[in-house]
Amino acid sequence: MSESEGADKTRRRGGSSPASPASLPDDEDLLWEILLRLPPLPSSLPRASAVCRRWRRLMTDPKFIARFRAHHRKPPLLGVFHRSSSGITFVPILDPPDRIRFDMRCYGDYDILGCRHGRVLAMNRWEGEVLVCDPVAGEQHRVAAPSEFSRGIVNGAVLCPAADDQGHVHGGCPFKVVLMTLYPADHRPAACVYSSETGTWGDLVKTPAICQLNDAGIPGALVGNALYWLQHRLGNAILVFDLDEQNLAVIEAPPVANGFRGRSSRIIQAEGGAVGLAILSYPRFQMWRRNVNCHGVATWAVWKTIEMHNIPGLPLIGRMNTILGYSEDTDAFFIFLEGDVYMVQFKSMQSKRLHETEYICNYHPFTSFYTPGIAIADGHDGVESHGTLDDSIV
Repeated sequence: MSESEGADKTRRRGGSSPASPASLPDDEDLLWEILLRLPPLPSSLPRASAVCRRWRRLMTDPKFIARFRAHHRKPPLLGVFHRSSSGITFVPILDPPDRIRFDMRCYGDYDILGCRHGRVLAMNRWEGEVLVCDPVAGEQHRVAAPSEFSRGIVNGAVLCPAADDQGHVHGGCPFKVVLMTLYPADHRPAACVYSSETGTWGDLVKTPAICQLNDAGIPGALVGNALYWLQHRLGNAILVFDLDEQNLAVIEAPPVANGFRGRSSRIIQAEGGAVGLAILSYPRFQMWRRNVNCHGVATWAVWKTIEMHNIPGLPLIGRMNTILGYSEDTDAFFIFLEGDVYMVQFKSMQSKRLHETEYICNYHPFTSFYTPGIAIADGHDGVESHGTLDDSIV
C-alpha cells in the first residue's frame, strides 16, 4: 500500500485531521499591531490619526500610547534646551514635518540644570524654587529647595526612579531630583534628593574632603545608577553620587597631561556600561574608559580615538572648539566649531549643522515621545508647540 493510500484509509477510519491554521486577530487588533509599528517621530501619530475617526480613537487610547512607547523603547531626540539672554530656549533639531517648538520664555528667572527621561529641570535661586516640567504633556511641578541650595553654585539632575531598569519605559512616572552644591559652613560638596512619590527631600549628603565645584548648570551624566559631574577645579576629578547607596564621593579622572581645558570634555557611558570620558582636542576626539578589576581597583585607559576629518560635513579648521552637550540616549555630541553648532554621532560617523551662534553655553539634549492629545499642525513646518508649558499644543 502506498503512503498516500494509507493516509487516506486513516482519515476514513476517523483518524485525527490536520491542525487548523491559527486564527488571525480581528480587524481592530490587527490595526492596533500595524499602528504600533509607525516610526516614533513626532508627525507619525498626528498624521495617521487624520485618516479617520476610528484611527484617531485608537491612537488617543492611553493603552495604545503606553504600548507604542514600550514597543519603540528609545524616544527620539527632539532638540536641546539652553539658557539664552531671553531665558530658557529650545532649539529643535528635527526637520519638517517632525520639527517641534516649545516656548519657554516665561521662565526667564530660571536657570536650566538638566534634561532627562522626558523632563526638564530648572531652578530659580532667587526664590529658592525648583521647577520640573514635562513640555510634551504640559505638566509642571514647583518644589521649594532646601535652604542650603538657595545661594552659591548649584548643579542638579532629574531622572526616573527606575533609571537603571532596562525594561522601564520613561514617561508619566514619578521622578527624582538631585541637587548638589558647596555647603557654606565647611566648603564640602553636598547633595540632596527629592522624591515626587513622597513629596519630601532626603538627608543632606556630603563628601569627606573639602573641595570646590564647577560653575552652575554643568550637566551631570547618568551611568548605571550613579550621577557623575566632572570637576576641573578639583584637579580634574569627578564627583559621583550613588543613587542606591545615597553617598557622594570623589574619584580620579584620567591622567591627561594637558588637562581638560574647560569645556572640551564630557563624561559619557563607554562600552559595556562603564564610565567614560570624551575629550575634544580638534581635530580628534579621544575616548577614555574606567575599568574596575575584581579587587575594586580602578584604572583609566584610552578606549578609542576618532579623527574628526573623517566625519563628513565638519569644517577642516577648528581653532575654536567646545563640547556644548551630550545625549546619553542617542550618543550624540553637540560641539561648537568656528562659530557654528554641530550635532555629531560617532556610531554612524555623521554630522549635522544646526545653527550659527556667538553664545557658548551648556546644551541639554531633550528626548521624548511626542504623543500628547493628537492634533494636526497647519502649514509645512510640521508639528509645533507655541504655547507655554501649561498650554502645550501640536
